[in-house]
Amino acid sequence: MSSRNVRILGLLGLVALVAGVAWYFSRPKPVTVTVAEVRAGDVLATVANTRAGTVDACNRARLAPPMGGQIAHLPFKEGNKVQKGDVLLELWNQDQRALVSQAEREAVSARSRTREACVNSAVSAKNAARIRQLRSESLVSEGETERAVGEADAQAAVCDAARDQEKVSQARIDVAKAQLERTILRAPFDGVIAEINGEVGEFVTPSPVGIPTPPTVDLVDGSCLYISAPIDEVDAPAVRAGQRALISLDAFPGQRFPGFVRRVAPYVLDTEKQARTVGVEAEIENPEKYNLLPGYSADVEVILANRENVLRIPSQAILDGKRVLVLDTATGRLESRNIEKGVANWEYTEIRSGLAAGELVVTSVDREGVADGAAAVRE
Repeated sequence: MSSRNVRILGLLGLVALVAGVAWYFSRPKPVTVTVAEVRAGDVLATVANTRAGTVDACNRARLAPPMGGQIAHLPFKEGNKVQKGDVLLELWNQDQRALVSQAEREAVSARSRTREACVNSAVSAKNAARIRQLRSESLVSEGETERAVGEADAQAAVCDAARDQEKVSQARIDVAKAQLERTILRAPFDGVIAEINGEVGEFVTPSPVGIPTPPTVDLVDGSCLYISAPIDEVDAPAVRAGQRALISLDAFPGQRFPGFVRRVAPYVLDTEKQARTVGVEAEIENPEKYNLLPGYSADVEVILANRENVLRIPSQAILDGKRVLVLDTATGRLESRNIEKGVANWEYTEIRSGLAAGELVVTSVDREGVADGAAAVRE
């Protein structure tokens, strides 16, 4: 081979080497993706609220005494548990107690007068009966008989009046006790004292009509908690009272609490722009077990169906509602695959066809470069 041919071959080899190096450094780099394995599991078909709801107590009373006065007694503190009927607050009420005592003593006096009047009535009745007997034997005059009978009737009327007066005295006791009770605030149900606005010695006044004021005592029954949240009108027809529900609270990330739908509002709300909703109430089961408090923000998922041990993938992997990107580990490339879905929720979707167990679907579908045919590697 001539030296000229050698130089040409060497030049061609150099050009090929340079082209190979340029291609190597300019070739598209594989995109890094996160994947999830197609595997069997449970999938719940659910509908969720459109806006966060709030945890509230089934029984909650913001209490205040019906009359103003000075606080004389606060038996409990915030956080204490109380039973139905316990005294939560008592105003100064010595004057009312004195009125009760006075009414009770007047009632005792009225009972004594009743006994006296009725004894006199009984004596007069016996005397009238004796006079009648004597009259039948013509031993007394007609006028004396009439006087005896009239006296007996009069004494019987005095006895009846005394009994009526005794009832009036008892009614005065009831009135005095009712007035006294207005100075005492009692628990209407078992619960926990959430808040007390007032101290011993301070004065409290009842709220004026139409003007809300802070309650003197806020009582909450923590044994029954529920979430009130709106459901989109499209989903509402599938929701029924008694259906199971899962409840998520921002205060407990990654945890869901069991519950059930206790009420579905019988009307549609149109207060939100471009959205109509139906109010749903879901009650938490055994809330005391989890130490939950009213006021937390919460989300509700109503369970419509439960599919057990079916192929499923994360719902975030689905594109256009009908396809996924599958990572082919043999070729290192992404492949678009059409799928048939079953029941679904925001977390998982049932796969009826299009995928097999063990295949890897891409979940980072919003990353740049993630597309059908792209080279890819797993994170």
